[in-house]
Amino acid sequence: MQLSVIILNYNVRYFLEQCVLSVQTALQHIEGEIIVVDNNSSDDSCQMMKTRFPDIKLIENKKNTGFPKGNNIGVAQAKGEYICILNPDTVVAEDTFTKIFNSKLLTPNSQLGIIGCKLIDGTGNFLPESKRGIPTPWVAFTKIFGLYKIFPKIKLFNQYYAQHLSENQSGKVDILVGAFMVMKRDLYTELGGFDENCFMYSDDIDLSYRVLKNGKSNFYFAKTTVIHYKGESTVKDETYMKRFQEAMDYFYAKHFKKSGFFSFFMKVGSFFFAFLKKNKTGISNIKIDSYILISQNELLKEKLEKLLGKNVKQLSTTFKNELPSLLKGINSNVEIIFDQDDFSFSTIISAMETYKSKNVTFKIIPNQSNFMLGSNNSNDRGEVVLIEN
Repeated sequence: MQLSVIILNYNVRYFLEQCVLSVQTALQHIEGEIIVVDNNSSDDSCQMMKTRFPDIKLIENKKNTGFPKGNNIGVAQAKGEYICILNPDTVVAEDTFTKIFNSKLLTPNSQLGIIGCKLIDGTGNFLPESKRGIPTPWVAFTKIFGLYKIFPKIKLFNQYYAQHLSENQSGKVDILVGAFMVMKRDLYTELGGFDENCFMYSDDIDLSYRVLKNGKSNFYFAKTTVIHYKGESTVKDETYMKRFQEAMDYFYAKHFKKSGFFSFFMKVGSFFFAFLKKNKTGISNIKIDSYILISQNELLKEKLEKLLGKNVKQLSTTFKNELPSLLKGINSNVEIIFDQDDFSFSTIISAMETYKSKNVTFKIIPNQSNFMLGSNNSNDRGEVVLIEN
């Protein structure tokens, strides 16, 4: 078997459904498998999996074992030569995996460690954490005080987000994000997988860094784009702040020489970031002025107008000819709704990148589903809208 995709889920039933649908289509030309590990969700994630995806392997943990252990449990049952660690709040394109395997990066004698890819949020904007540098004390300092924004082209200041590469430029990087990681299963096993002593938040940094210490190189692959809605499984509350700080403390204590100044600096910095995230996160209350449905389904248009209480402009398969003129010079908020029954995920992802704007938001209705999903910024917990049958 070529590839095992491991999806660790916790209470994001609708995002998980869309994610699995996207992975199924992406594996059509690859010998692969999907393994969903559920960390004791209280929603109906497991029942949904059994009903809609009865042939997909589902592991039901009896407690929330955390991100590292949950993924390690999944990988332990994987059969693929390669594994992909994938968040449930992601959407992969139909050609994501084939592009990676056809890129000649994964040669038998390759010294490649982990492959990451270009991630965008629910508004089509690039997520800079797709590629990062090792967060040494100095690199962390440049991040905390925004020096990477002031001096984006100077190596001394631009290492946190690996700004030696643009978002559309592939190349070696130090750290990749745990939302999407492709690597050899043997390497993952050799390294012991994710460190189970770290509950969350620095586990991907730790694994990426251990790959480097093992003599391998991590690689940012910009030729495929994946949606990462972010934050769907985590509420940014006081518990989050505590765990975020503990995770960063653990990483530095494990890999760097400890000092009183450094410890104090990191505690202040991690608390500061967690506090900012807490206050930015929630469901955005953006008032939508008009809606555009991209679908050939007239009945769906009627359902949405009834649900939303507004007229919905409908475009069909020729939307690329009409949409630019509709969006040109807009100063009101427009939401574009994609019907995935009529369009591939890759077409939708490409359209989100093309038509992104501060006035434009997006939602996707997954194939044969009665709901639509979206997220209006990278700190947004996202929104699930149910559609009556």
